[in-house]
Amino acid sequence: MRGARGLWLRVVLVAIAGTLLWGWTSWKRHREMLASKAIPDLSISSPLNQQGGGSVAAEAYEIYSALYHAPMEEPLAFAEDSMTDIPQVNGGCLKPSTPEERAMADAFAAANRQSHRWEQKFTIPAGYRLLQQGEAAQAQACVETHGQDAARCENYKQLRHVRYLGVPGFGPTRTRALVSVVKKCGGFCGSGGIFEVENAGGTWRRAEATDFTRECSWMY
Repeated sequence: MRGARGLWLRVVLVAIAGTLLWGWTSWKRHREMLASKAIPDLSISSPLNQQGGGSVAAEAYEIYSALYHAPMEEPLAFAEDSMTDIPQVNGGCLKPSTPEERAMADAFAAANRQSHRWEQKFTIPAGYRLLQQGEAAQAQACVETHGQDAARCENYKQLRHVRYLGVPGFGPTRTRALVSVVKKCGGFCGSGGIFEVENAGGTWRRAEATDFTRECSWMY
């Protein structure tokens, strides 16, 4: 009887140990799967709009001047400091599938790691305003509050948005590029997007949307 009881006890202990081992192994595998699926935080691994950027290339002015050549229903106001965003959708909204698209995505991220200073070099027939940092913030506040502070908002009463432009990222042939526009109408009001442009016949224009940039539009 004692031998049988000892054998039975050993079987029970082995079963318990096996259950515990199986549970620990499953838990570890589950943690590894979650880690492998984790979306990287791009704001940490690849921060954008850091201080220290220099001047902007002439080609950038050509692109945005062409995009805003046609008259608009509202006055144009650009922030003096460049700014962009890359929404984190599965690790980043851009989905390059060709060598040229990958080159543009890398060039765009590199161009916007630092914030650059725009100058009065746009050629826009209807005209535009270039707002310094403090002015841009004040203009946004006035738009958001519908100009309640009449004295402070007198200079901005016609504005509906302040536009923040990203520095273009060019492809190898420099006939295609990624650009971005963020339209701000307040601290938590606005929209933005990253899209592709192309130079056709010497004129820059917005390219047809593809899966490359299709997920790169957002609302605030």
